[in-house]
Amino acid sequence: MILQTGQRTDIPAFYGQWLINRVRQGFVDVWNPYNPMQITRYPINPDVVDGIAFCTKNPLPFIPLLNEINDYRQYWHMTITPYGVDIEPNVPQVDLVIDGFKQISTKLNPQSMVWRYDPIILTHNYTVDFHFESFYKMAKSLEGYTDTVVVSFIDIFDKVAQNFPEGYRPSLDIQTKIIKELVSIAYSHHMILKTCGEGAVFKELGVNTEGCLTLDCYERAWNVKLKAPKRTPARPECNCYLHG
Repeated sequence: MILQTGQRTDIPAFYGQWLINRVRQGFVDVWNPYNPMQITRYPINPDVVDGIAFCTKNPLPFIPLLNEINDYRQYWHMTITPYGVDIEPNVPQVDLVIDGFKQISTKLNPQSMVWRYDPIILTHNYTVDFHFESFYKMAKSLEGYTDTVVVSFIDIFDKVAQNFPEGYRPSLDIQTKIIKELVSIAYSHHMILKTCGEGAVFKELGVNTEGCLTLDCYERAWNVKLKAPKRTPARPECNCYLHG
């Protein structure tokens, strides 16, 4: 079983000690958000759990606790974006998150670490050139600590439109221009670029569009062959393997 911790909240940032307590207890009870009366108990021990997957914007609080899960393989998706407090008011400074990324990568391996530069939000302040410069600086800093970066463009839902009235999803021509440049930057820093939930539209630009958290990602990072049931997609356009 892969213990996926990142679908509902940022556990490394806010609930790291809770997770460690659950690991020590050897189980976790998960309630169904659509049916609070339905609770499923999952065992947590190395005989059952093949590895633990994390998705976070702030790994720093969890780093002192990493030794508590030495018996478990890990796979990290870490979002590092260049936005200010107008968009990310509760996220540490970029250089601190990058330092945390490097610490965990050094403990594990680059294949177990994924840098997420998403969503790409365009505003009057966060222009295309701004993203090119920011992406280049981050890629340069993270070179050797990961070989994969994931990007996507913001989807303007009602809540997003309310929170970011200036934000917009660019035209396909602008998206193509952005992706071409990011692919080039990523490649020059020994990274492949994947898109998340964007379909296969950018495949011809050299993008890996097969999914940003597929079963083979775990297998490559952990150098194992996993026997797994049919994947559980988070949404129709998502190929990621989310289980456990």
